[in-house]
Amino acid sequence: MKPVIALVGRPNVGKSTLFNRLTRTRDALVANQPGLTRDRHYGVGRIGSRDYLVIDTGGLEPVAKDGIYAEMAKQSRQAILESDLVLFIVDGRAGITAHDHVIADELRKSKREVILVVNKTEGYTHAVAAADFYELGLGEPETISASHGDGVRQLMDMACERLPQLPEDEEGGKRIKVAIAGRPNVGKSTMVNTLLGEERVIAFDMPGTTRDSIYIDFERGDKPYTLIDTAGLRKRGKVFESVEKFSVIKTLQAIEDANVVILMLDAQQDISDQDASIAGFIVEAGRSLVLAVNKWDSLDEYRKDRVKTEVNRKLAFLGYAKLHFVSATKAFGIGAMMRSVDEAHAAAFAKLPTPKLTRLIQECVEHQQPPRKGIFRPKMRYAHQGGQNPPIVVIHGTALDGIPDSYKRFLETRIRERFNLTGTPLRVEFRSTVNPFDKKD
Repeated sequence: MKPVIALVGRPNVGKSTLFNRLTRTRDALVANQPGLTRDRHYGVGRIGSRDYLVIDTGGLEPVAKDGIYAEMAKQSRQAILESDLVLFIVDGRAGITAHDHVIADELRKSKREVILVVNKTEGYTHAVAAADFYELGLGEPETISASHGDGVRQLMDMACERLPQLPEDEEGGKRIKVAIAGRPNVGKSTMVNTLLGEERVIAFDMPGTTRDSIYIDFERGDKPYTLIDTAGLRKRGKVFESVEKFSVIKTLQAIEDANVVILMLDAQQDISDQDASIAGFIVEAGRSLVLAVNKWDSLDEYRKDRVKTEVNRKLAFLGYAKLHFVSATKAFGIGAMMRSVDEAHAAAFAKLPTPKLTRLIQECVEHQQPPRKGIFRPKMRYAHQGGQNPPIVVIHGTALDGIPDSYKRFLETRIRERFNLTGTPLRVEFRSTVNPFDKKD
């Protein structure tokens, strides 16, 4: 499971700027205006070869009793509870304030690992920028400039050392972790109960019943599994309660922690953009995927045809995943769905021998050469496997930067067919050989 880093501090100290730099996005709004971030933002960052989840919170005004600042403070406190590490951001130009002291006291009581970060220190020496903040009693302050990137790499290297060290997932001897994800009230908890053969989790006809991710070990056909029942992911504008807001973090962590994700869709509702958004996160996380359209037994033939058309149109980018029409309440289609889970897990950890990959790439070139880019035509020489879960195929050659996405998809399709990679994302990477004699004096 990916560790969680929370960015906490007063309003307008640069938390969102640091969030954007850590996640390499512009997801968080940034402006010289206190209180611009009111809802929480979450994203994925990377320290070296290690990924983590980062939460950008609204400003923590510890003295606020009501109004928008009180709600922002409530979310910040919940983020602290959800985190493995807190980066306490203070403003190096404004100096230390009474609110900084109150926040420091709260962080000490939380018993979370804390790094004190002095932001906006461009043009200052470390000693001058950090001097006043020693009195907060949170150890050596780290000075950075989030907007310029100064000191951020050193800060995150330190953060990596303080994050909990978790063992890497391996295929052999481990249970297959299966996360059941989807919008609220699509039948995720009912599916868990059906697989277990007992009322293990609360299943109720009201969205939001499940607030946390629940891990349950069980065996089916002498195969060990761990089921993960997740909270439903709503559209951001429909998430109101602070507890529910941070159940999103637990759901994203569960998806990251799983080997295979069953994305459940509701046959009684239209396929929405939110379904596609959840699917996109699963693909981005590199997790194997099985699609399950639930409540299939309640539809007439016209509605069934319409649902199939919608799935093919709105979720066309999931063509590699097996699609099943099931009923969690009547246990219809469950066996075939779990067989697809096994196939997807096996595909994620498939071994792709270098000789077979190279021969396949040569066959693809003989069938259809990559198009020219200018006067050069890309030449693919050999390929090897660069990773598992999901499988990564690395192709070496010359002028490969000019290969278009359409040809890349052609290669992905051929590789999937040859090695039967059903249910797992596949990533193809190109690495061009550099000619050492092609340098100009």
